[in-house]
Amino acid sequence: MPELVVGPMLRYVDSTRASIWMETDQPGVVTVCGRWDTPTFSVHGHHYAIVDLEGFEGEYTVEVDGEPVWPVDRPSRIRLMPPQGPSRLMFGSCRTSVPHDPAHTATHGVDVLHAFAGSDRELPDLLLMIGDQVYADKPSAPMLEFIASRRKPGEEPAKEIADFEEYAELYRQAWTDPDIRWLLSTVPTAMIFDDHDLRDDWNTSKDWRAKMARTPWWQRRVVSGLGAYWIYQHLGNLSPDERADDPLLAALKRGEGAGALDSFAAEADADPSSNRWSYARDLGHSRLIIVDTRCARQLTPGDRRMLDPGEWEWLEGQIEQANGRLIIGSSIPFLLPEGVHYVQNWNEALCDGKWGKIVAWLSERFRQAFDLEHWGAFRRSFEDLARLLVRLGKPVLILSGDVHYSYLAQAPGPIYQIVCSPIRNPLSKVLRLANVFTQFGIATLIGGALASLARIPRPPFHWRVTKGPLFQNALASLEFGDRVTVVWHGESLEPLETVHDL
Repeated sequence: MPELVVGPMLRYVDSTRASIWMETDQPGVVTVCGRWDTPTFSVHGHHYAIVDLEGFEGEYTVEVDGEPVWPVDRPSRIRLMPPQGPSRLMFGSCRTSVPHDPAHTATHGVDVLHAFAGSDRELPDLLLMIGDQVYADKPSAPMLEFIASRRKPGEEPAKEIADFEEYAELYRQAWTDPDIRWLLSTVPTAMIFDDHDLRDDWNTSKDWRAKMARTPWWQRRVVSGLGAYWIYQHLGNLSPDERADDPLLAALKRGEGAGALDSFAAEADADPSSNRWSYARDLGHSRLIIVDTRCARQLTPGDRRMLDPGEWEWLEGQIEQANGRLIIGSSIPFLLPEGVHYVQNWNEALCDGKWGKIVAWLSERFRQAFDLEHWGAFRRSFEDLARLLVRLGKPVLILSGDVHYSYLAQAPGPIYQIVCSPIRNPLSKVLRLANVFTQFGIATLIGGALASLARIPRPPFHWRVTKGPLFQNALASLEFGDRVTVVWHGESLEPLETVHDL
């Protein structure tokens, strides 16, 4: 009897088409609603399918080789995207997949995505998951048990994900709680990675990459991580037309399996220009652009770029196509608190040798120790994008996560930075105080002075944090009308903060 291992997940949806992704426990033909079918493809002993439906709304069923496998409990439903665009969009980042029992709730708080899935709240038209969907470097206790069951004692990386099989289990544990599974089967999702999907501080600097390249288990890890990301997250971000032209998917459907996927992932890591993880969609009243701010980095000291030249050219073109409101998804915030931004400007200049080689070496250690690798630590890219957004002269909403607190920042344009983090991975009380003290205290006082000492030009505009920081687990919703209302929903799903008329 065939079964679903993960899914079904409702992924790409527009006003006429919907795509449903799933993993099955055996190869076969997947059929949705008795009408649309496709054979599975296999990678590393796992079997996957993505089925495209045309012009269909309503409850759907899934069969594998003619055997019903979905729904199991409550029905799943497809709602096409309204032609005028979503009326409600939700987003968040940083979700650990620990159990929902009292012990883990005491340490990790309530999983707000799980709470929402089990509620009777109105569903959004789109859910954006913008980073750290899984924690490959900090697995849960059940995941560590799985790792121990298949590894020799002490085998490295002892308490981290090592290969594709472990990534597959990591995603299974993250997405198959019954309420979460149902939510992901009935709400369209779009995703992008951040560092913990691979490893903390992934691609912080050239020095970081060189250090990891000397680590014996890293190459297998990064190949497995990027390959699993392509299968479990990226494939569903693509439209049916984009997937029809995708050479890797064609190779997998021809049966080239693990060899094709692993070769692709190795090249994507070694040469970011060989692949694009970023993508864009028209959402009626808005244009959505999801930007890869991890793999597409250029890490050359003295010429660091958040986006390499090819990726920047693509982003420019996508922004210029925006007719209405522009929504940019960047897993890491574009607008940090201004003082922190200046500290990162200063650190980048010192890493590049502004005050000599010894200070550069020390500054690189400082960069890695304190996660100084946001847009401010790639100053040229920050300024290029800031000038472009100002010239655009249209409302811009930048959605981000990563920092484990939520806030709203505003710059001229109008440009709004909306951060929602974490969904479930709160900072301890000590770290919350430390963040307030350093990022909203010390950095505010000394950041500008440090940047001036290093003779770093001021950014193209000033901005300020107008709401937050909020340190609770949260999901954010954007409600669209003539203007936009932003609501951060806490563990009880009641509003933590609401901002009108963006």
